[in-house]
Parts: sequence; C-alpha cells; structure tokens
Amino acid sequence: MTYSELCALWMQAKEDEKTAIEHRRAYENKLLSLIGVSENFEGTENAEAPGGYKIKITGRMNRKIDADKLQEIAAEYGLTEHLSSLFRWKPDINSKAWEKADESITRPLMGAITTTPSRASFAITQEQE
Repeated sequence: MTYSELCALWMQAKEDEKTAIEHRRAYENKLLSLIGVSENFEGTENAEAPGGYKIKITGRMNRKIDADKLQEIAAEYGLTEHLSSLFRWKPDINSKAWEKADESITRPLMGAITTTPSRASFAITQEQE
C-alpha cells in the first residue's frame, strides 16, 4: 500500500468516525429527551426500554478551578486549612520555564517526574489539485 493510499484511507476513516460520533450523540440526545433527563444533570439515571434494553446514563459536570483565586478566597475567609481535604492539587510542568531553568534546579526535581510517550497524533490534509 502506498503513502497516498494510506493517507486517503486515514482521511476517510476520520470522516467516518466524525459522522459516527455525530449520529451517536444525536441518538443519545433523543434518548435523554424520551427518558426525560436534562442534558445538564449530574448523577446516574437508569431506564428500561421495550426490547429488553437497559439504559444507564451518567451525567457529569466539568469543573475548572482557578487555583490562585481559590487560595485568595480561602485566605480571606479563613478557610485555608480546608483546601487540602476539599481539593486535589495537581502540579503541572510549565515546559517553557522548565527548559529555560538551570540544570542544577531541574536535575534534582526529575526524580519526581515520570515521563512516558503518548500516542502520536496525526493531521493529514489534501491540497486540491
């Protein structure tokens, strides 16, 4: 199989995947409506449908925390001691600062960092001839 053939097959697979996801989500939205569940609910709903279908719907809310603001508010209201039990603190590497930092600083800290490869991502486009 040639590079061109693989690229064309990949592009078709991505389009098929996009279409399949759109269809699945439309069906899910119709099911939510039929069952009477709001799209923005949180928790678990179970339902049964004719034909022996059992449906379990789990709703979640995404929450993004402004850590600096949270700490300011906690300090203002004397709640700092509760932060460690109510929130998980997840350090994240500032790659630009890390790369610029002196090795005498970053080398000792490497012992706390595990690096593993992730799956490569692809973007393939085709120029119209």
